[in-house]
This record gives sequence, structure tokens and C-alpha cells, in this order.
Amino acid sequence: MRPRIPGGRTTVLAALLSLSLAAPIAAAQAQGAPPHRPTSAAADTELPHQYEVTGPTTAAARTALAATGASIDEVHARAVVVTASRAQAAAARQLGYVLRRLPDPPAAKPAAPGAKVKDFPPGYTGYHTYAEETKEIDTLVAKYPAILSKQVIGTSHEGRDILALKLSKNVTKDENEPEVLFTAHQHAREHLTVEMALYLLNELTSKYGSDDRVTKLLDSREIWIVPDLNPDGGEYDISSGNFRMWRKNRQPNAGSNEVGTDLNRNWDFKWGCCNGSSDDPGDETYRGPSAASAPEVQVVSKFVRSRIVNGTQQIKTAIDFHTYSELVLWPFGFTNDETGPGMTQDEHDTFATLGKKMAASNGYTPEQSSELYITDGAIDDWLWGDQRIFAYTFEMYPSSSGSGGFYPKDSVIPKETARNRDAVLQLAEIADCPYRAIGKQDQYCKGKGKG
Repeated sequence: MRPRIPGGRTTVLAALLSLSLAAPIAAAQAQGAPPHRPTSAAADTELPHQYEVTGPTTAAARTALAATGASIDEVHARAVVVTASRAQAAAARQLGYVLRRLPDPPAAKPAAPGAKVKDFPPGYTGYHTYAEETKEIDTLVAKYPAILSKQVIGTSHEGRDILALKLSKNVTKDENEPEVLFTAHQHAREHLTVEMALYLLNELTSKYGSDDRVTKLLDSREIWIVPDLNPDGGEYDISSGNFRMWRKNRQPNAGSNEVGTDLNRNWDFKWGCCNGSSDDPGDETYRGPSAASAPEVQVVSKFVRSRIVNGTQQIKTAIDFHTYSELVLWPFGFTNDETGPGMTQDEHDTFATLGKKMAASNGYTPEQSSELYITDGAIDDWLWGDQRIFAYTFEMYPSSSGSGGFYPKDSVIPKETARNRDAVLQLAEIADCPYRAIGKQDQYCKGKGKG
């Protein structure tokens, strides 16, 4: 199945390659796409820009465009929006396309040379820096020690702690309860996802004992939240005083001046299998030199595997939060088949039914990941294909670059995080038996999951 453009939408399927989904790159490179990037260290410091590219109306044309190294952020009926360096934009023009540069993210006063920026630019200070999010988490853990605990599960490339927060009635005990995982901020510029994680921590702690739904949930589930998978990239994105449009982590690449691996192409399931990622360290979707080569991916993979008890994975459902596009996506991304190797029809139907129900609550568009573009090495494919966890990707607000793209103002944080409350609760509530969504709990859950 090729990328689908639903009718009746003014902005169609934002953030295809630049978020968690990408056009095939290797295939287009094999077709002789032109050189597309500087070879000096300046490649890491040059700020990319977004462009509207008129003309690539077919999947093949978009694939060739992606082979320039630009990331495809949105697809419209007669144009696409890309993020590109000067060299990548020039290569796109060499393919015969007309490019129109779009406004850059709002800029603050440039920082003095060598100055250390400690916050977001004006209009964005409601977002949390790594230090601020850590402080807020510590405050919540101290305030709600009976239901919230913190574990340092590893460190990033630059040595920042990667945390896993556990919420449950008897939080210090490892009980035989269904577990749910929420992860955020694989991509550095997607700062709204950290706010989503903090919203969940605040909501589930403050409403326990007063909100029946939240109380019942924490009484019967163990909820895990990993609020920041890419703290290095997030800090780098704001460290100059202006947004850098940075996506990857900050891990150096041997033999290259290019820095960073796309964490959401680095997971050890179908890694690099299907032209759904890049082998070029300069590309936005660079998959790394080997599967799970990124330390952040290693940390979270090890944590997820640690939840296997007596041979059974305790985590049953999961959401990985990204921006932007307003989509609810489910596996697989590496194949166009609805089921593909490793998924039965009932499993697909469960994914689709749950995904559509969650999308009905938050107003997002639900679909299988590969309906956009083929991706490989993505977290939701790994969570299902390797761990049998019903895992989804949520592409959060907004729906287009014109509404803020990767950098919506901080005024949207309360509304756009709370918008996902019901969807999150739905997935946690059905974690005891996801097959209940298709009425087959007796077949798959041995009489469990009645409630």
C-alpha cells in the first residue's frame, strides 16, 4: 500500500518522515540522487529550514525527494513541506522542483558566544528544560511517595539520567498486575511530548482518591512513564537561544563530522530491513551503525526486557508520544501488509479497533504506520514484534507547520496534553486483555478481562 492522502483535509498527514515515519531513502539513493550535504563540521551547526516543494505528487517522486537528505514533514495534494539544509534544498531544485522557504521558528535574541542558555525562548518558557522537568518529577515523588516512585534506568550519551516513573497503589511492590508504558521525546525538537509525560504524572497523582477512573486504574495497574528518551538532543535544540530544528541524539559518528542517530530508527526489530531509514549519518533518519547502537535505545530496551517475569512480558500496552500531525498509528511500519510476518488478523483487528477508538476521543487520524511511508527500526514495531506489546505512536498537536509545527507556543500545553487523557486511560484500562476490544477476551485471555 502506498502513502494515502485522505480526502477532505486541508493539511494532510503531517510529519511523515521527519517525525516517526519516513519515505524510503536507500532505494532513491540507488537511483542516483545528487549529493546533498556539506562535508565539513559546519553541517552540524547549520540551521535547516522548512520549504514548501511544489510538484512531487507521487510516492516515487517523494521518495526521490527524500533521497536528497531532506526530511518530509507534510504531504499535501500538490506539494510537500520539507526540512532541509541549503545543500539539500539545492539538490531538490536540481530535481526540477520549485521551493518556497517557510518562516523559521520564532527566534530569541542570540546568545553571547560561549554563553550557556538555560531556558526556552520567550513564548516557550512554559516548556520544561531537562533540569526543570527533573525538579518537577522529584517534587511529585516527594509529594506522592505511596503511589509514585522514580528509577534511574540508565544514562544518555552525555551522561544525563534517563528515568522511569512508576505509578501504582502499592508502588514499592512488584505486583501481578497488567503494566502500561508511556514514552516521550525520542526526537529532540518534539518538546511537547515531555509536557505530555509531565501532564500524566501530575494528573494520575493528583486525581488518585478523588477521580474514580484514575483511582481504579492505579489500584489495578502498574503504570510506567519514561518522560525523556533524548535529553541530550532536547537540551542541544535550545542551547543557542534559538531552536535548532534538531531531531537526533548527540552521539558522534565514527569517521564522520555528522552527529546523532535517529533513535526511532535504531530499535532492534527489522532494523534497516526495508528502505525505511538511512545509512547516511548526515540524514535525519540515520539508523546508526547497528541495531540498538544508541545508548538511549539500549537503556529503554533493557528496561522493557526487565519487565519479563517468569517468561511473560508484564507490559501489555504502550504509547510513544511524538509531534506533530495529530495521528494515532499502530504497527507495522516496515511492511505494507495489514498483518505482515508476526501479526495475525485478530491482532491487527485489535490494534485497529483500539486505535480508532482512541482517535475518536482525541480527534486524531487513526491508521497503520505503513499507510504513510515504510519505516524500519521504530519503537512500536519493536515493542510488538519483539515483546508482543500492543504499542501505538501518537503524533500530537499541531496538524501543520502553519499552526506551529514542531514549536507550538507554550499556551497550547494545557489543552493539547489534556486532549489525550481519555485515550491514555482507555489503553491502560484495557491492558488486562486488549482482545476485549474485538470481543474475543474468552478466546485469548482465558476468562480474564471481563471488567
